[in-house]
Amino acid sequence: MTDEAVASAAADDPDARPVTPEGLADARRLPRIRTLRRALALSQEEFAARYHIPLGTLRDWEQGRTIPDQPAQAYLTVIAHDPEGVRRALEPRSA
Repeated sequence: MTDEAVASAAADDPDARPVTPEGLADARRLPRIRTLRRALALSQEEFAARYHIPLGTLRDWEQGRTIPDQPAQAYLTVIAHDPEGVRRALEPRSA
């Protein structure tokens, strides 16, 4: 098939239409936080407790009700790069 034939076939199929820039802007994005938490094999409760994130905030992020602000996004990036280092840094120190 030529590129034109593929584009025409896609345009004729309501289940396979190409995504327009407007459609992409309106598309719901999967929250990265859920992917990160699952990669660490942690429940929402465990992740929230380990990284000192309010459980309600974590749930809101994962369900797309809110998005993390820039400082929270930076914190999540640090967790993604070194989850054990962040965990150790947040552990209480014995006096």
